[in-house]
Amino acid sequence: MNFDKELDVRGLVCPLPILRTKKSLADMTTGQILKIAATDPGAIIDFQVFAEQTGNELLSLLETTGEFIFYMKKK
Repeated sequence: MNFDKELDVRGLVCPLPILRTKKSLADMTTGQILKIAATDPGAIIDFQVFAEQTGNELLSLLETTGEFIFYMKKK
């Protein structure tokens, strides 16, 4: 998937991945896509809730060995 910006939050635990995502999205324009790499298993639920609460669209979630890749579209 194409993306406009990449954020690496591997090794961080809640709430840091969400806080860093929020900051990155603030610097982006509507419609741009942010790729986020995380290792915290709680990030799956955290990013789903974050998307619902903020109106940003969680386009996809890919899980590899111990790593989660999220693609989020800024509202």
